[in-house]
Amino acid sequence: MYLATTGRRGAPPAPSRGRRRVPGTVPGTVLSLGAVSLVTDISSEMVTAVLPLYLVVGLGLSPLQFGLLDGLSTGATALVRILGGATADRGGRHKQVGGLGYALSACSRLGLLLAGGSAGGIAAALAADRLGKGVRTAPRDALITLHSPPDELGRAFGTHRAMDTTGALLGPLAAFALLWATAEAYEAVFAVSFCVGVFGVLLWVLLVPGRRDTAARRPREAQAAEAAPRARGGVFAALRSPAYRRILLCAGLLGAATVGDAFLYLLLQRRLELDATWFPFLPLAAAGVYLLLAVPAGRLADRVGRRRPFLYGHGALLLAYGLLLAPVPDVLLVGGVLVLIGTFYAATDGVLMALTGPFLTEGRQAGGLALVQTAQALARLGAAVAFGAVWTASGPEAALVAALLALAAALCCAARVLPAASPVPGGALPSASSTALRED
Repeated sequence: MYLATTGRRGAPPAPSRGRRRVPGTVPGTVLSLGAVSLVTDISSEMVTAVLPLYLVVGLGLSPLQFGLLDGLSTGATALVRILGGATADRGGRHKQVGGLGYALSACSRLGLLLAGGSAGGIAAALAADRLGKGVRTAPRDALITLHSPPDELGRAFGTHRAMDTTGALLGPLAAFALLWATAEAYEAVFAVSFCVGVFGVLLWVLLVPGRRDTAARRPREAQAAEAAPRARGGVFAALRSPAYRRILLCAGLLGAATVGDAFLYLLLQRRLELDATWFPFLPLAAAGVYLLLAVPAGRLADRVGRRRPFLYGHGALLLAYGLLLAPVPDVLLVGGVLVLIGTFYAATDGVLMALTGPFLTEGRQAGGLALVQTAQALARLGAAVAFGAVWTASGPEAALVAALLALAAALCCAARVLPAASPVPGGALPSASSTALRED
């Protein structure tokens, strides 16, 4: 296993040296993390798929109220991401902190059951779910970064995101089947989601490696460590790197122009006049595209640099906004928008983490990733609230035009600001092939 941080106090979990990984394959730890994410995403996406209908159609919330709730659930993660990342970095507690986040999200499903029709109770349950996501995401992504070669981070994140998206694909399908079998009993969806979430926590406990004794550093690992900025500060140490600051700025700018998926699906439903029963299939189709493209996008990012796929992914989202405004046939509209949404996530989600990872200081990976994720979450919080407010005041078309213009402007800025290459050993991005590395 490739680790640039072994042999230091406070280092992350170190791998064992029992087996040698075949070049070109994904480390076992990444696959374990992917399995946990797969199961957990089945749980979370079961709820996410039906929540817009439950809140807007079932409980009668206005678009503004829904935007506030959606923004709250997204923004709540920002409050704990940095704290979770800093705590995980301290002494290499990635497994403990990440496990706490998974457990909190699983328990939030019980909150949805107890909330009934109370908007406040639902908001609290959503906040708890997103708090759990905020706590677990940075330690999990830090583990992926720490257990993967720097020149294969795109593939590692792509594989993890593909497994994660498999869960996102199965979750809405399970939710749809449950709603059909129980005559639209949303409580049954929440109960099953809780049970699946608990199973995901169990997998985390059993499969994800904990902290081990440190091992001697190999020459190439020392080179990689020298490529990262050496800072003595805490979670904000990464800000000393100019390239990292530019990535952080771009993540915030683009996040502020990103409309939440739920709004896009609601817009599609309005345009197509879809029956509520078919609504869960919309995120299902987008997740299918994400699943197909996540690994190829990661491999492409490793070969051509992570900047271009990240920008092109946001270009796909821009096209989705435009397609929703264009007078096109229904088949082209639904197919095009869902493909573009899936492409957007495949080219940006894991790629952003792979782009950021090589710029982070030793032992501060979780904190550095958490800062980027926090900037993105806060920006998307503002975007959700603003989009809901404009929709309520001026209608959905005006809100979508404003979002399109904002994303176009943010994309132009990001194209000029985003760093072009990662500081991997050897200067330019190396090929995907690499020497045999040990894995746990």
